[in-house]
Amino acid sequence: MTSAARVRAPRSDAAKNRAALLDAARAELNRDPEASLDVIAAAAGLTRRAVYGHFPSREALVAELAALGAARVAAAVDAVHEADPVLDLALVGRLVWDEVEHVRAMTRTVVRGPLREQVLGGALGPLHARIVADVRLAAETGAGRTDLDPEVVARLVEGAAFSVLDESVRAPLGRAEGRRLVILAGLGALGLSWRAANDVLTAHAARLTEEAEA
Repeated sequence: MTSAARVRAPRSDAAKNRAALLDAARAELNRDPEASLDVIAAAAGLTRRAVYGHFPSREALVAELAALGAARVAAAVDAVHEADPVLDLALVGRLVWDEVEHVRAMTRTVVRGPLREQVLGGALGPLHARIVADVRLAAETGAGRTDLDPEVVARLVEGAAFSVLDESVRAPLGRAEGRRLVILAGLGALGLSWRAANDVLTAHAARLTEEAEA
């Protein structure tokens, strides 16, 4: 074995262990948001001591997971843009839900906990700016409410999505139903009536509610 190979092997193992830790943490924290570092380490097939070789604390591990998840959400949303602000906002709701619904319990812990500002102000900062822009354009074109500042309405839209997340953790809520509720709640916060919001869902069902073809 060459010296270069001897150097690369430990690094490869370290990368695999780190990935295993993140995967285990994602699964365990979604099952139990209070899962301990010992539980996460065991699920990854590692010792608690090995965990500290990658993360100085449980909080640091959770923060890393939150940052990775936020980056995935941001990338998914950034890939799709619509000129119609109402449809764009609905698409944002769908895309965000599709990225977080399989880790909803962990996501709820992040957005309702001490990491909230770090996550929302970091990778998801541009997403908030996009929601504000959609809200402002909807008001200008008569499609959304005009009685509140766009920043306030944007926060209401985000809060509506968080409420659906709360409900999905409290009671069984399937992927399709969660997606539908996030869109309806967000459009309601924008100022649409429930009938108008349902009309948007019906008119754009293939993009908003149906699974993409393989």
